[in-house]
Amino acid sequence: MRRKRPQRKPQKPKHRVNDYIRVPEVRVVGDGIEATVMTTEKALKLAYEKEMDLVEISPNARPPVCKIVDYKKFLFEQRKREKEIKNKAAKTVIKEIRFGPNTDDHDFEFKLRHAEKFLKEGAKVKAYVHFRGRSILFKDRGEILLLKFADRLSELGSLEGMPRLEGKRMSMMIASKTKAPKKSDKKKERSKDSKKDAPAAEAKDAKLAEAADAKPATDAVDDKPAADAKDVKPAAETKDAK
Repeated sequence: MRRKRPQRKPQKPKHRVNDYIRVPEVRVVGDGIEATVMTTEKALKLAYEKEMDLVEISPNARPPVCKIVDYKKFLFEQRKREKEIKNKAAKTVIKEIRFGPNTDDHDFEFKLRHAEKFLKEGAKVKAYVHFRGRSILFKDRGEILLLKFADRLSELGSLEGMPRLEGKRMSMMIASKTKAPKKSDKKKERSKDSKKDAPAAEAKDAKLAEAADAKPATDAVDDKPAADAKDVKPAAETKDAK
């Protein structure tokens, strides 16, 4: 026997529309409509006259705010705005760099170069000092190290807050001053590069075409037809004739 699939519950509409608006009065807004408070019955009549819908856009207001608009168009524009906001919201990349309280100058410079690279790429840098055992006594040394690190990166990043000690870690966050390149920007750069390479490619193709069309030089050929073999007599016959 086949099992019956569980029926999905119908999704509730995002907004109350037209006859589903049950409050006695509403504040009506819309294109070319002055915001006024009126009875719901009057607002519905106004919407029907304009061949539009009465859509509740702010139910928690007192009285609720309703807009006279084409509901399908309203939903389409709302989805479009949500999609644009989602596309604009860039995902933040966080790169971690770890220090010890006794990090030497060579190691410091090495990690500084990595942090510079990350900030140039638009990522955030989380730098922290990890204290082991009794090294927690040197927390002042760790704070000085982190502040020195932030100062060296001040041209590329901005410090979001002073170093904070949480357990055995003292950390701080540095935000990049340069924006991360978008996919669209990368595509533009590729198209620019292809346009730059196009003239060179065209010139190369033109040279190849010229070389293919060029014919090798040939010896000059007489326009006079060659003598027929029948008309040429051997030397012995000419002597006998004499």
